[in-house]
Amino acid sequence: MTTILEKVCADVLKRTTPNREERLRITSLAKNLKQKVEAVVTETGIEAEISVEGSVEKDTWLRNEPEIDIFMRVPSTVPRKAFGTVYLKIAKKATRGLKQIERFAEHPYLECIINHVRVNIVPCYAVKQGEWISAMDRTPFHTSYIKKYLNQHSKNEVRMLKQFMRGIGAYGAEIKVGGFSGYLCELLILYYKSFFETIKLAANWEKGVVIDCENYYNGVGEELKKIFKNHIIVVDPVDKRRNVAAAVREKKLYEFIAASRAFLKNPDLQFFYAKEEKGLDTEKLLYNLKSRNSTLIFVRFGQVKTVSDILWGQLFKSQRSLRKILKKQSFQLIRDEVWSDEKNINMFIFEVGERFLPSIKTHLGPPIEKREDCEKFLQKHLNAELTISGPRIEGDRWVVEKKREYTDIVTFITENLKGGGRHIGIANMLANVITNYFEILVNEEIIPIYSENDEFAKFLTKYLKGRPEWLASPLNESL
Repeated sequence: MTTILEKVCADVLKRTTPNREERLRITSLAKNLKQKVEAVVTETGIEAEISVEGSVEKDTWLRNEPEIDIFMRVPSTVPRKAFGTVYLKIAKKATRGLKQIERFAEHPYLECIINHVRVNIVPCYAVKQGEWISAMDRTPFHTSYIKKYLNQHSKNEVRMLKQFMRGIGAYGAEIKVGGFSGYLCELLILYYKSFFETIKLAANWEKGVVIDCENYYNGVGEELKKIFKNHIIVVDPVDKRRNVAAAVREKKLYEFIAASRAFLKNPDLQFFYAKEEKGLDTEKLLYNLKSRNSTLIFVRFGQVKTVSDILWGQLFKSQRSLRKILKKQSFQLIRDEVWSDEKNINMFIFEVGERFLPSIKTHLGPPIEKREDCEKFLQKHLNAELTISGPRIEGDRWVVEKKREYTDIVTFITENLKGGGRHIGIANMLANVITNYFEILVNEEIIPIYSENDEFAKFLTKYLKGRPEWLASPLNESL
C-alpha cells in the first residue's frame, strides 16, 4: 500500500509542480504586469502600492494553472466607489489590448487573460493588520504569513492537496462550488504538516472540526463553535474573528471526508484527475430517463446579467424557495439541482416521484383536548370550498379531506412563477428575467437542449449516474 501511495503521490507531484522554465515565464510575466500597473499609477498621479499576491507569489500554484494576482493597495481615505472607477480604469489601461472582464467580489476588480494565464488586478486598502475596511485587505497579510511558514517541501504538499480537492470537485471557495480555497489548503498543510497526514486525519473528521493555527482560542473549541456556527472552523491566522472555511458547504465537507477515506483504502490517480464526463447518446439518455420511473422537471429561463458569484447566490437562494414550496405542496421531491452556463441558459431541475398528485388529501386537525385550536380548525374548514369530507373525529383529533388546489407540478410551478415569483422567494435579478420568459420541460422534452449543449449533456449524465468518479475505486465493505 505504501509503495502504491508513494507512486501516486510522486506522479501527482511531477504533474503539478512547475518546472524551471515555467517558473521563469510566470514570475517574469507577474513582474512585467506589476511594472505596467506601477507605470500607469505614476502617470496618473494616484497613490497606490503595487504588489504580487496569491499562489504565484507564495509559490503554491499548480503547473499549467497559474493565476497572477496584482494588488493595488490604496490609502484608507479613498472612497470605496473609486475601486470601480479610478482603479478599474488604471487596471484597464495597464492591460490595454488584452481580453478584459470586469468582475465583482466585495467590490469591482479586473480579470484579463495573457497567453492563457488568468490575471486579476485588485484594489484594496493599505491598512494595519486587523483594521480591515474591505475583505481584500487581508490578502497581502495572507501572502506574508504563508511565505513565512511554508518551506519548499510544504509547498509541494499544498500542490497535492489542491489537486486532490480539484479532482474530487471540492476546490474553490466561490459560491458555485462552495469548497476549499487555496489559502485554506495552505493552512491545512501548515497545521497537519503533510498531504498524507491531512488526508488521514480528515478521514476521521466530524461535523464541527476546529483548527486554530495560532491558538488564539487556547483550544476552547466549544467557544469557537458558538462564535462561528459553521460545519468546519479554521481560524484565520491574520484575523481571529474570521473563519477561513466559512464558504465550505456541508456537502463539500463530507465529500472531502468520504474521498479521503476512499483514497486511504485505494490510492489512485483518479482522485486527483477525474475522468472527463461524456454525455450519453440520445438513445441511452431516453432509456435512463424512462427506467427511473420518476418525473424530471426542468425550469429554464434566460440570461441574468451579473457576475458569477451573485448569479449563483441568487440561483441557490431561489432553488431553496422552490424546493420549500414543492415539499409544502406534498410533491415527492427526490433530488434537485441548479445548472447554468453563466451566459444564456439558467435552469432549476427537480426530480419527483410522480408528476400528478391525488386530487384529495387528508388534513389532520388539532387534538380534541386543545379546545381553542379545535374551534379555529372548525371555523376554517367547515363548509369551506375545498372541503370534500368532514370535519370528523378520528382517534383524538379532528380530520378533514380537502380537494387539492394543484395536482400537476407543472401547473403549480407555472402559476407561482408568473410575475417572476418574488412572492415565493425568487431572487430579484432572476425574477426580472423569469417575468419576461421561462419554460418548463418534462423528461424527454429536454432532449433538444441536451443535444445542442455539451456542457449540459455532461451535467445531466453525471446527475443520472449519481455518484462521484472516485467511488469507482474498489472499496472494502467498511467504507
